[in-house]
Amino acid sequence: MRLPALAAAALLASASTALAAPAAVSVTIGPELQEKAEKTYGVRDVQRLADSLRGEVERSLAKSGAHQDARIELVLTDAKPNRPTFKQLGDTPGLSMESFGVGGAAIEGRLVAADGKVTPLKYRWYESDIRQAYGDWVWSDAELSFDRFASRLARNDTRLAQR
Repeated sequence: MRLPALAAAALLASASTALAAPAAVSVTIGPELQEKAEKTYGVRDVQRLADSLRGEVERSLAKSGAHQDARIELVLTDAKPNRPTFKQLGDTPGLSMESFGVGGAAIEGRLVAADGKVTPLKYRWYESDIRQAYGDWVWSDAELSFDRFASRLARNDTRLAQR
């Protein structure tokens, strides 16, 4: 008698989980970063960063199951490379890929939950120790910032709304 009841409960639980859709994530580039992209970094590089941020957030949320049926609207407001971008190398004779510095990124946006509740989001992280940047590629610290943001969002870290 218990077996059919347990099977029915398991089926009901899996059906309700299947009905929930993963969060819809959109990422735009802020106007100041867009200007930097056009003048300094290169539009292609910055668009790839925005795509990377979206992908990282989607993967983290899918893995955790957090914020199902929500809409997450993000704005990449700033990014700083660790090494010169392709455009910077082309625009500045004598600049080398051996040049390096600290980088990072800043993200703003909002989470619109399935019930309509809106939560503002804000996160920024920049490396502060040049010794950590030597072996990095062009956007290593920005990518690390995305990873940290996505992890906190997946854990529903309330500090994202307070920064």
